[in-house]
Amino acid sequence: MTPDTLLAALQDTDMMLPLLFSLIAGALIGVEREYHGKPAGVRTHTLVCFASALMTLVGARMAEWVLNMPSDAQIVSDLARMPHAILTGIGFLGAGVIFREGPTVQGLTTAASLWFTAALGIVFGVGMLDLGAIGTVAALAVLLVLRVLQYFTPPKPVVRIEVGVRQDSWYDSALLVSSLAARGLQPGAVSVRQDRASGMRRYMLMAAAPGVDVNCEDLARELQHDDEVQELSVIPLENEAEEADS
Repeated sequence: MTPDTLLAALQDTDMMLPLLFSLIAGALIGVEREYHGKPAGVRTHTLVCFASALMTLVGARMAEWVLNMPSDAQIVSDLARMPHAILTGIGFLGAGVIFREGPTVQGLTTAASLWFTAALGIVFGVGMLDLGAIGTVAALAVLLVLRVLQYFTPPKPVVRIEVGVRQDSWYDSALLVSSLAARGLQPGAVSVRQDRASGMRRYMLMAAAPGVDVNCEDLARELQHDDEVQELSVIPLENEAEEADS
């Protein structure tokens, strides 16, 4: 490498434009991930996209490789191998950002964004700049626009509540629902079970907690204050998920 060859490489638009576009695309997707506090942010996505474009360019420019080989040797190239190797390697990186938190799995979207960012780098590396730009806009639309739509979807239940009262008690499902709502919970449908043998009536439901941290012990203590409540259980759904997996 000499200063002249380095300057010539910098002036080679067929090589520099894909690299520049990969830096921009990776940074844009990374900014969105880092803004929401995800484990893979700007630097990770930028490096993934840039490295994918870089390695794709290396494979596409195999004719420029400087090799000391016998004069009768032949090189058989398959340009599809490099993208395949890149996306396979990104799978291991994506697995590092996936973790389980209670009954849910976190990091799947970030892992998918890393994989997609690598794919964008490959697209830029083969010189398909227009397609790469379209893919970048589509990725940002999915990460930003669809995130807004999630606020309009019903929240997931986080706790299962069972309340038992005597069959002749005036306590009913409406009172249970209003008690939970007053504590910031969002109750679901209530099911009722009559037990003639024990003379008990049991209400069962699942409740979501949008924007509220549920302390099961405190919730049980508050519900138990009602003298009509004879039996009570408050079960976090993550406990049920762990029991099902064991």
